[in-house]
Amino acid sequence: MFLFFLSSGLFLGWTLGANDAANVFGSAVGSKMVKFRKAAIVASVFVILGAVIQGAGASHTLGKLGSISALGGAFTVALASGLTVFGMTKFRLPISTSQAIVGAIIGWNFFTGNPTDYSSLTKIVTTWISGPILGAIFAIILYISLKKLIRKLQIHLILLDAYIRNALIIVGAFGSYSLGANNIANVVGVFVPSAPNIVLNFGLFTLDGVQLLFLLGGIAIAVGIITYSKRVMMTVGDDIMKLSAEASLVVVLAHSLVLFVFSSSSLSNFFVSIGLPAIPLVPVSSSQAIVGSIMGIGLLKGGRNIKFNVLGNISIGWILTPILAGLSSFISLFFVSNVFKIQVSEGSEKAANQAVEIGLQTLDKANNNSIDLFQPTLYAIILALSAGVAFLLYKQTRYKKEKNIASFNEQEKTYQIQTNLLKKEIESTNLTNKKLENEVNYKKQELMNFALSIIQKNEFLEKLKAKINKLKDKSDLELNHDDLNKLSRLINENLNLDKERENFDLYVSDMNSEFFFRLNKKYPGLTENDKKLCALIRLKLSSKEIASLINISPKSVEVNRYRLRKKMNIQHDERLSDVINKL
Repeated sequence: MFLFFLSSGLFLGWTLGANDAANVFGSAVGSKMVKFRKAAIVASVFVILGAVIQGAGASHTLGKLGSISALGGAFTVALASGLTVFGMTKFRLPISTSQAIVGAIIGWNFFTGNPTDYSSLTKIVTTWISGPILGAIFAIILYISLKKLIRKLQIHLILLDAYIRNALIIVGAFGSYSLGANNIANVVGVFVPSAPNIVLNFGLFTLDGVQLLFLLGGIAIAVGIITYSKRVMMTVGDDIMKLSAEASLVVVLAHSLVLFVFSSSSLSNFFVSIGLPAIPLVPVSSSQAIVGSIMGIGLLKGGRNIKFNVLGNISIGWILTPILAGLSSFISLFFVSNVFKIQVSEGSEKAANQAVEIGLQTLDKANNNSIDLFQPTLYAIILALSAGVAFLLYKQTRYKKEKNIASFNEQEKTYQIQTNLLKKEIESTNLTNKKLENEVNYKKQELMNFALSIIQKNEFLEKLKAKINKLKDKSDLELNHDDLNKLSRLINENLNLDKERENFDLYVSDMNSEFFFRLNKKYPGLTENDKKLCALIRLKLSSKEIASLINISPKSVEVNRYRLRKKMNIQHDERLSDVINKL
């Protein structure tokens, strides 16, 4: 029955892993610095270690908030919290699991009539405010320090990228450990008073009932990370503000430090030993810590890139979470108690307090004995794992560095070869273009020479014809009219069938083939004579010169020009020659 009732806590752990893993690896995965599969494996391993080794501290404070002394009540509270977190996760809101469990416990207190420990509630609510502030402070300090370190060391960009990738994995592992240590209280804290009084010997180390509870909760969180966390990975790192790789590293580390500070019994005891107030061991909101860290970076950069609308939606989620969890817990307890007839409390405040005292004593024992339980064997294993991971990361960094430098040199060499080939190709193309341009200019000049030759010859023939006509009129007795008429006919025939004109026409067609193609495409209704007239206008010849070339009168040329304007639909304020030259 204990395992059956624990299922709701394990469901809550699954939702926590699905939601809060984004706070640890969301920025790294979202920026493609770390693959999701690698992030999920690292996060799963270290969240379990954090839950088992250091989870007792934060659970102590949560146990004081509400004395849930019956398994039925613990089951219902954890289920209400899990459903609230799952519902918010469906909307991709990085909500606080801590707020959900606190709201559900208060709902249980209201339903059963048990008093709420306002001292513990004040500690918890205070961390909801101080957590984001502390995250922002850590982020600002770390970001400034990291930037100064990078500038001082002047690390190559390729090497810096490799260092940041590996640092994101290491910091993510630390963040996952802190997440498990701090937030396991949210998952199974309400079940601690009902934990079975057993001790299991695993050979290298032993675990009591509470630590077994933490182990199961840590595994549930790990399953949530692997199966569902990718849906929320993009929200925190990308939607609030675009983060660089360095900023992502700083944000995850700052968030992890906040979780670690509020779950470390050793650090709290150290503060007491030097005369400072003890650090409250409270399950801190992972989402609030990460958002505070991002806000710290954003404010350091002037706040221009912060998406306040997204931040507003997340804030609304934080406000609604404890309220919805409390209402859900209250209503669920009513149905579980009255419909299913399951006991949700011991029925007396004294019995409840006794159960809670037993649970807190168990937690204190687990907390005090954690060093004895896990030294030297388990810590040796963790140290060996950490050393192995560090060695593998070092080898991977070295290999990637050498590979990237070799790839960069190869790319640079290829680029140089391609650049030289491109330069030669450009020079060859320019030379060809110059040659073609010279040929075109030569043909244009030749064409103009043809045109001038024909025009001059026609002018000469016209003058000769006029003189012959005068001779015909002057002396009828001395001149042979038949000979003169023959001469006149010969001149007329030469005007119409001149070989040079034929050559000229061929040159016009050859030189204007592309021009005629464009002309046909834009004005398909033009005749061959229209196109020939366009080509002659393109040569900048006058109407008189055109008339001489095609053996018609200048007036006919003007009429043809007018008709051409109509066919081409040219406006009155446009010049025919300008339109033709633009084609």
